[in-house]
Amino acid sequence: MTQTPPPPLDVAAIALVRDRRVLMVTARGRDVHYMPGGKVDAGETPAEAAAREAFEEVRLALEPSDLTELFVVETLAHGQAEGRMVRMTVFGTDTTEQPHPSSEVSALHWCDTRDADRCPPAGREVLRLLAAAGAID
Repeated sequence: MTQTPPPPLDVAAIALVRDRRVLMVTARGRDVHYMPGGKVDAGETPAEAAAREAFEEVRLALEPSDLTELFVVETLAHGQAEGRMVRMTVFGTDTTEQPHPSSEVSALHWCDTRDADRCPPAGREVLRLLAAAGAID
């Protein structure tokens, strides 16, 4: 009997680019770099989730209407059941606010493609797409 794979994990994230690097975080207890973001809650749009998670993780007060959808990344989910996919909607922001790690985050990182080996599959794809768009090195 073939098992049906679990539904994709819907997440949303922000891409804050400065000086040709994008903001990433290390969550407490983890050793990989993630995009600031998280799961889209029931009744929430991806932009609302991205804004909420940006505040929860890096203390950026963003309005969903000020975010620009850049792309959607679909790949294997990191740290989930084997075969589980993640569908991450990535939003650009040009806020001048300074990010600060919350209690969920142990460190902030400004990354470019040279940091891909520190990222799970979705993060590597985000770096690739941002570099292809000319936004990061």
